[in-house]
Amino acid sequence: MSEVVLFKRSETAFEPYGEPANQASIAKLIGENLSETMGGGLATFNGDPITWTVRYDEAIVAIAGEFRLGVGDRTYVMGPGDVIWIPRGTEVRYEGTEALVFYALYPVSWRTAGSGA
Repeated sequence: MSEVVLFKRSETAFEPYGEPANQASIAKLIGENLSETMGGGLATFNGDPITWTVRYDEAIVAIAGEFRLGVGDRTYVMGPGDVIWIPRGTEVRYEGTEALVFYALYPVSWRTAGSGA
């Protein structure tokens, strides 16, 4: 069993995420190095949408700013404290205005689990 790990926001390193560049960043915190089942981290969005087909079940919690998740013709607008669940296989558009979110995903091994990656 793994030990408890505390991730301090002030010590969290973010990397650019998606295209176009400089619209989003991600800090992958919980990965296969810590968990056999789930993954998670923080992400920022500020600008144009980033499109993606979700290859895992995902939950997103808005922490700051305005986060928007587009699915087809619908856009879900989230503010701090709002939570959304996204099933595997959903085509999405992640975007926001000065948004900070926490995401959790399952399974953490989606890249190697035969999920179409």
